[in-house]
Amino acid sequence: MTRHEVKVWNWIREVLVPLGFHFRRQVPIGRYVVDFACLKQRLIVELDGEQHGRDPAIEAADRERDRLLSREGYQVLRFTNQDVDRRKIVVLDTILAALRGEWSARNPASPDVRSPYNRAN
Repeated sequence: MTRHEVKVWNWIREVLVPLGFHFRRQVPIGRYVVDFACLKQRLIVELDGEQHGRDPAIEAADRERDRLLSREGYQVLRFTNQDVDRRKIVVLDTILAALRGEWSARNPASPDVRSPYNRAN
């Protein structure tokens, strides 16, 4: 696992597992291996390294992968390494909201999106 994957795995174990959510890492689903999955909730968490923002071919492959996983009934959340380094609360809040059925977005931790629990209602 990468340094960023280790960070997220530790957050999952420390925060989400005690809340009753069971995650696995490096999970084979169809022809893909996803970074993290909560199979019961049909939620996948993917971390995108530096190459994901620079290479159009990788971006296209990610879109196709997400489309196929969505067709299988999974919600896919993607976070960048920068999100992991700088936005821990937003990453965790977004995952938790998705687990509770309260959040859906293509790129939930993009800089213009606030934590779903800190929004003014």
